[in-house]
Amino acid sequence: MPRKQADVEKSLLNKGFQAGGGDHNYFFYYSKAGKKTIIRTKTSHGSREIDDNLLAQMAKQCKLSNKDFGLLIECPLSRDDYEAKLVAAGAVAPPQA
Repeated sequence: MPRKQADVEKSLLNKGFQAGGGDHNYFFYYSKAGKKTIIRTKTSHGSREIDDNLLAQMAKQCKLSNKDFGLLIECPLSRDDYEAKLVAAGAVAPPQA
């Protein structure tokens, strides 16, 4: 199901992503420790809605399944849960104790 671009971007910002710049809206994930990670995605300025194909690509860039990415955007998947998935997948270093 297509989603509004503004809603997706707002959710990403609430889950630890920070906006970059340039001709697209780039979003970079910063760990809870404040470190920039390799996780990034982008949205285009060209459309107000993001179709299923682009949402699937964004999910892949965020190292999530399509279902989990939907949960991330809808908010049931918290930032803590998202970061735990990234640590488990080896995409983000575990937090230092």
